[in-house]
Amino acid sequence: MAKTKTRTQYNCSECGASSPKWQGQCPGCGEWNTLVEGVSEKAGGSRFESLAPAARVRNLGEIEAREATRIPTGIGEFDRALGGGLVAGGVVLIGGDPGIGKSTLLLQALAELSGARPVLYVSGEESGEQVALRAHRLGLDARALPLLAEINLERILAELQALRPQVAVIDSIQTLWSDELNSAPGSVAQVRECAAQLTRLAKQTGITVILVGHVTKEGALAGPRVLEHIVDTVLYFEGDTHSSFRLVRAFKNRFGAVNELGVFAMTDRGLKGVSNPSAMFLSRHEQDVAGSCVLVTQEGTRPLLVEIQALVDTAHGNPRRLTVGLDSQRLAMLLAVLHRHAGIVCFDQDVFVNAVGGVRIGEPAADLAVLMSIASSLKNKPLPAKLVVFGEVGLAGEIRPAPRGQERLREAAKLGFTRALIPEANRPKQAIPGLEVIAVRRVEEAVARMRELD
Repeated sequence: MAKTKTRTQYNCSECGASSPKWQGQCPGCGEWNTLVEGVSEKAGGSRFESLAPAARVRNLGEIEAREATRIPTGIGEFDRALGGGLVAGGVVLIGGDPGIGKSTLLLQALAELSGARPVLYVSGEESGEQVALRAHRLGLDARALPLLAEINLERILAELQALRPQVAVIDSIQTLWSDELNSAPGSVAQVRECAAQLTRLAKQTGITVILVGHVTKEGALAGPRVLEHIVDTVLYFEGDTHSSFRLVRAFKNRFGAVNELGVFAMTDRGLKGVSNPSAMFLSRHEQDVAGSCVLVTQEGTRPLLVEIQALVDTAHGNPRRLTVGLDSQRLAMLLAVLHRHAGIVCFDQDVFVNAVGGVRIGEPAADLAVLMSIASSLKNKPLPAKLVVFGEVGLAGEIRPAPRGQERLREAAKLGFTRALIPEANRPKQAIPGLEVIAVRRVEEAVARMRELD
């Protein structure tokens, strides 16, 4: 019998496109140095049978638009990040650094669901004994939780079709392999094919599938970018593994708002939701300190109070600009605006800016708080302890409004803050009890008002 000859091909790690020979630039997406050597697919081979009738063309007026029914996981912060809970037939991809708590969170969620709904936990990285030991260590009542320790895709699909659970967890997608491909588990072709087959099954049967994904050194999900495109929701675990706090952020959600944030604390009994996350992002100083400013940022639909700390010191050599949790390029722009429009010079100073608690802030509404903390540190003048700040700063020195300003102000008042330095366009039409609003239009006006505050 003649031996089957395998043929080498090169797959792009970004888009999944294939090429018969290596090239410096991917022919599909145009990225450079992303083609990885692999083997081509087997000729022929059968796929699992379609479980749904063939689709037909319909007008949008014939289709009934219904809100997706949510499946609560029993973990409030996880439901918040998902947009209210799991959706039947939805596919969720969750990634994060090793050991940050992905498997722990999903095991807790399935243990909560297993009492009332049919679920299935598929473990490709751990044996059944290891999963049982972790459940016992976390104190979970998981005796009724079905577990399948398997990495072969065809066997997993067969079990899913036979059991028809409402929720299935695949831990992890990089460990699966299909008989239809010759490449090794974790390769671009295997990850792409396994994810596509599981997504197709989820859409045809209504099973909610949660995929656990590995991440690269840069923190992005490993595998082709097409993996993020075919799923409905993409969640990322954030936070330092040496810290007890974990953040679960939604970067894509077809059934809810993006940038929703779930906050957890890692304990010896697993991940516990944090009811007041603003408390973990605010430092407790015995006395007022220069360079500290409280920002009201918006994460999805949740306003959060985060302390911004700045340290401005005389440079010895080339001045350094360092940010933690903020955009370093935007810091350079803000320093130029501060110099040009407010007359505050920092070109010969080292400037360090930090967002307390490990949170990452990407919205421009943090600009004014960053400038106020820098000015406070440079002048060695502490800001009032009960002051909150937000607002976007333009290159012309104007202060632009931030979205959902009323919600930010109400959250600050609820947490006991008495003064707010905000853009003029965000001035509330009705007074907020207990909160003095200081509205400004330009950077130089904000700096002048800061000098007047006691």
